[in-house]
Amino acid sequence: MLIEARQASLVGLALMLGSASVRAQEAPALHLALEGRAEKVFGMDDRCAPVDLPDVNPRAWRTADGGVAMFALQFQARALRGPDLLHLKIDCHVALESHEDPDPAKYDGRRYITSTWTPDGQRVAALVHDEYHADVYPGRCLFKDGLECWWNTILSFRSTDGGANFVASKPLVIAAAPFQQDIGQGRHRGFFNPSNMIGFEGYVYAFVSTTGWLGQGAGECLIRTRDPLDSASWRGWDGHEFTVRWHNPYAAGREPMQASCATIEPFGYPVGSIVRHRASGTFIAIWEAPRVEGKFATEGLYYATSHDLLHWSQAAILAATPITHQPCGPDETNKDGWITSYPAIIDADAHGRNFDDTGDSAWLFYDRIKNVGCVPAGERILVRQRVAITSAQ
Repeated sequence: MLIEARQASLVGLALMLGSASVRAQEAPALHLALEGRAEKVFGMDDRCAPVDLPDVNPRAWRTADGGVAMFALQFQARALRGPDLLHLKIDCHVALESHEDPDPAKYDGRRYITSTWTPDGQRVAALVHDEYHADVYPGRCLFKDGLECWWNTILSFRSTDGGANFVASKPLVIAAAPFQQDIGQGRHRGFFNPSNMIGFEGYVYAFVSTTGWLGQGAGECLIRTRDPLDSASWRGWDGHEFTVRWHNPYAAGREPMQASCATIEPFGYPVGSIVRHRASGTFIAIWEAPRVEGKFATEGLYYATSHDLLHWSQAAILAATPITHQPCGPDETNKDGWITSYPAIIDADAHGRNFDDTGDSAWLFYDRIKNVGCVPAGERILVRQRVAITSAQ
């Protein structure tokens, strides 16, 4: 999904972290440790079509018939389905198609189902990461490089048949840059990579990432709603309250200016997933980050904890590993090697239908991607590995 962009624009994003308004404080309240060996969930031989590659952080829910559905693949969205979280196989039916329409106002570029929520297993709300690549359409971009022409928006879709088919919500746009795709070309722009949705005190929350622009800091913004099926009800945190509402820059009569969301530390890079530890009530976020002087000591998977989703601990390393931002590591030591990407913590025994809580042991789902030289462009495998969660005291 964001292989090229995450190697370049997100490094720039990290350099802008001084704009964050809610800063990390203490060490994490919980300790996470990986256990055992990784197990394959989905690989290249399991595909229905060439596009079926692991390429987003996995999102799962319990269906109305007691089974489990998961989205974890590319932009012709096919679900993995099974009787439980540990026995999933691909459903070849496409739940949401991407037509790569040259008209950016259609919001039908490369559409990835990146976040889901269901109240009953039948009605399913989805946040969709929509990529518009202007470089592939003659006359749409001043540049030739894909990153310099990349424009990203978060959309809302919904299903009434258990996630078998998704249709656009009204309004469609959840989080967008306050300008159209031809403005500010020369770098990746917009909102992208929603985290999973998580319920807390009557609301449903998610993080969304932004590259930032004049008046908008780069980093992670927190959004919430009472009902994810009501797309008009999403609001972003402005540093004091949840008041930020984004507009469709292609809509008639659109407002030229809009409020900015306040970015939250310690992330700087897209939050892979959030779960709430049942025993302690503590939230756990996990994400991948490159080495950043004074912030992340090495490239790898990091986690942090919180009690309110706004104030987070310092980052702690879960696994030092090459990632999409730094696929070859120092001095190209990982050339033609494997990287780790798209992490998500999911407890097979979660109490919630949307797997947004966890006990003391869960699964870390993540992608293993083979480098071709120093580009993550080879074989892809979705795997899972046990993660133990204990008190840090």
